[in-house]
Amino acid sequence: METQIRGRVWTVGDGITTDAMYPAFAMKLPIPEAAKHIFYELRPGWTEQVEPGDIVVAGRNFGLGSSRPVAALFRELGVAALVADEFNSLFLRNCINHGLPALTAPGVRATFSDGDTARLDLAGGRVENTTTGTRLTAGALPPLVLDILEAGGILPKLAREGYLPVPAAS
Repeated sequence: METQIRGRVWTVGDGITTDAMYPAFAMKLPIPEAAKHIFYELRPGWTEQVEPGDIVVAGRNFGLGSSRPVAALFRELGVAALVADEFNSLFLRNCINHGLPALTAPGVRATFSDGDTARLDLAGGRVENTTTGTRLTAGALPPLVLDILEAGGILPKLAREGYLPVPAAS
């Protein structure tokens, strides 16, 4: 798996809940349609601006709240990774399970502004704002997590290893 990710940054603050990311009305929609409503009250119009390969940078307690499968929506939009000062632990696990890289880097929110470019080293635990040259140390992702991400999530990994049936090709 490529452990280096580079992309344009979008920032959000502290205490962003899964409810703010995935509003209740969108939970009844198919994933491609629901993805159009991420941050719908927090950042109206954001889903029309985000592009594949972009990175979301957040503050503390990112993903607080219920266990809504927000990572599937970010992946649908092509978001390459999430980086936060601190993640809610359940949200972090859901990201990994859905194959979305999520890196914890204390101080990251204060280091980036919208439109900056980030370079992430998932295996090495490094985050760089290439716009300003600022570098941070992050929590490196262990080999097992990198393997889950490379497979596209936990279910594809388990299917690849023979623990689950391989989904039929669509």
